[in-house]
Amino acid sequence: MKVGVLGSGLMGKEAARDLVASPGVEKVGLADIDLNRAQQVCDSLHSNKLVAYQVDASDNQQLANYMRQFDVIINALFYSFNEIVAKTAIQVGVNSVDLGGHIGHMTDKVLAMKEDAEAADVTLIPDLGVAPGMINILSGYGDSKLDKLESIRIFVGGIPVRPEPPLEYNHVFSMEGVFDHYTDPSTIIRNGIKIDVPSLSEVEPIHFEKFGPLEAFHTSGGTSTLPLSYPDVDTLEYKTIRYPGHAEKFKLLVDLNLTKMDYEVEVNGQKVKPRDVFLKVLDPIVELGEKDDAVLLRVLVTGEKDGVPTTYQYEMTTYKDRTTNVTAMARATANTISVVAQMIGNKSIKKKGVYPPEKIVPGELYISEMAKRDVIIKESIHQEATHEKV
Repeated sequence: MKVGVLGSGLMGKEAARDLVASPGVEKVGLADIDLNRAQQVCDSLHSNKLVAYQVDASDNQQLANYMRQFDVIINALFYSFNEIVAKTAIQVGVNSVDLGGHIGHMTDKVLAMKEDAEAADVTLIPDLGVAPGMINILSGYGDSKLDKLESIRIFVGGIPVRPEPPLEYNHVFSMEGVFDHYTDPSTIIRNGIKIDVPSLSEVEPIHFEKFGPLEAFHTSGGTSTLPLSYPDVDTLEYKTIRYPGHAEKFKLLVDLNLTKMDYEVEVNGQKVKPRDVFLKVLDPIVELGEKDDAVLLRVLVTGEKDGVPTTYQYEMTTYKDRTTNVTAMARATANTISVVAQMIGNKSIKKKGVYPPEKIVPGELYISEMAKRDVIIKESIHQEATHEKV
C-alpha cells in the first residue's frame, strides 16, 4: 500500500517512522509547506520508501494532486485543516484519517460527510490519537464483548516520570491546549443524563504500578464522540491523571482568571491578557525537554455479560523511547494513527463512509498491532457475581 502523510512535525515524523518500518507499506510520502523541513525528516529516517513533497494544504489543487497518489492519507496537520483534507479525500477518492480536534466542532464537520464518503467509496476516520483515539477504540472493543453496556469510565494522563515542583507536570503538547482542557466545562453522562461539570473537579485517587498514588479529575474534550455513539449509557466520564495536588494548584490559577480566553486587564495604561503573560512565564518551567515522560491509561467498560455484571478493563503504561528520543505521548499517538491507516490500506477495515474510531476499528487487531510496537495494552475481566478476575 502507499500512504501519504500530511505534516512533518512530531506526529507526522513518528507516523512516517512506523510506516517505513511496516512490511505492508511500499511507499510513504511526507508533505509539508516547507520542503526543506520535510526533506530533513526524510533524511533522518533513512528509508528509500520515503519521499518528501512540498504541499500547501490550504491550496485545494496542490492538496488534491498530492493526495491522489496514495491509498490512505494520514493527516497530521493542525486540526483546522481536518475539514479541507476530508473534503479533498472524498473528491479524489482516497481514504483518510486524522488526529482529531473538537474545538470549533471540527470532528462533527468531518462526521457530517458520511454519505459523501460512502458515495465516493472511501473510509474516513477522525480522532485517532490517544484521547480521543485509543480510548475510543478500547471503549468500542469492550462494548462489543458485552450484551448490555452501562458505563464507560476513562482515565488518561501524560506525566513526567520524575515530577518536579511547582506543578509536577511537563507538557508534551501545547500549554494552550492544557489551559483549554482545564478551563472549559467537561461533558459527562451521569444517571443517564448528559451534563456539564467544571473541569478540575471531583478529584479522586488512582494508583498505577511503579507510580504510587496519583489523582484524576474531570477535564474537557476527552469523551469526544463517545456521548454520540453511546447516548443511552448510565455513566460516561473522562478524567485526566496527574500527580497529587496538581488539580488544586491549577484550580487556583483558573479561578484567578489566568487561563481565561479573551480576558484583559489594564497595566500602566496598556491592555494585557493575563493568559498570554502566564503562558510565557509557565512555558519554560513545564517544558519536557530531554526529560522522560509516561502515558498512563485505564478504560473501564461495564455492563452485563450472560446476565452477570461484568467490567472489561484496558490498561496501558508507555514510556519514552530513549534510543530514538521519542516521547511516550508521540509513540502512543503516532502508532495509533499509523496502525489504523494500515488497517484501511490492507482491507482489515472495509466499511465505507465516515466513522468515529469506536464504531469501526477492530479492537483485538489494534491491541495486537500496538503490542508489536511495544505499546502494551492489557485486558482484564472483572465479574461481580463470582468475584473472579480473569
